Amino acid sequence: MLRFFIVFFISLCLNAEESKYVFGWTHLNNPDLQTPRGGTSTGPDVELDLDPNPYWEKLKNPSLSKFEKDRLAILAMQGEHKVNFDFIETVGFVENYVPAKPYQSWGTEFVVLVEDRRDFLSLQHIMVMFFEMEDGTISEPMVVKHWRQDWKYQDKDLNKYIGNSTWQNLTVPWNERRGTWSQSVYQVDDSPRYHGYGKWRHFKNSSVWISEETNRPLPRREATVRSDYDIVIGTNTHTITPFGWLHEQNNNKARIDDVVVAKEIGLARYQRIKNFDWEAGHTYWKETEVFWSKVRAAWTKRVDNSKKLTILSTIDEQPLFAKLFQLADEYKNGDQGAINKIDFVINEHIDN
Repeated sequence: MLRFFIVFFISLCLNAEESKYVFGWTHLNNPDLQTPRGGTSTGPDVELDLDPNPYWEKLKNPSLSKFEKDRLAILAMQGEHKVNFDFIETVGFVENYVPAKPYQSWGTEFVVLVEDRRDFLSLQHIMVMFFEMEDGTISEPMVVKHWRQDWKYQDKDLNKYIGNSTWQNLTVPWNERRGTWSQSVYQVDDSPRYHGYGKWRHFKNSSVWISEETNRPLPRREATVRSDYDIVIGTNTHTITPFGWLHEQNNNKARIDDVVVAKEIGLARYQRIKNFDWEAGHTYWKETEVFWSKVRAAWTKRVDNSKKLTILSTIDEQPLFAKLFQLADEYKNGDQGAINKIDFVINEHIDN
């Protein structure tokens, strides 16, 4: 009997060495799950910033009100970060389901405060990426205006995604929004993406915001490769720590007819870094900030004045974001009249 257990234990160890661990799918021998799709490029090494976030230090003050702690937790998402993105399906609900490849990518981006009205905070993400070339040299910086997140206290309006590139304005009852903060997330062109709300909870070593169930369109990482579902229905959790923050997702991939294709979990890990060259990003934002403020205002006017809003992201193979990025470059290069073209471009992509 002892000999049997020794042989059995050795076989387990050998099998463990031969197979790669894949979260949630250890019962499948599927090599596709062992090689994530997504970003294959690499960047230079970064230096983690192990000094606690100044906003985190302020958050520890026991005399602060709950509202003040909420604000500081949101403000703590500012700063300079290395970001890792990981997504994996955990279960499928359709016949002959085969789990999709996990997704994995990375980025370096800073988050800057663009508006503060006490009960309203707006944070803009700007990517600044350097890539390691085949010959070992480092590329010139690539700058991309990334997504934006707006936070509003006790927000009565909810801009809900209902599928088919359409958002619907709803009113949140007082008993549901009391004490909550809404988070509105916007695409790189500042068009709406998703809008949810939830409450912050504060602990000695972390602060956590958990949304109610929130609808959103397919992310770009999925929209380019998937056509078997129409809408993401999920919850978002933001966790603030002394050294960064995390965005966790628990998603259902659903069709318009209420069939759920699969469940997915995701994690975006924002780690504070230092001694990184952000100059190109700060220069871009300084030179285009006025332009993008006009874009935000144009979208706010349309969202607030529409019960339903259908946005065509691409017309004649020309994406809306590409048109606005081109206008931003024209403005940056001295064409002040580019601002006057914003309304025309946006109106082109709204389906009345």
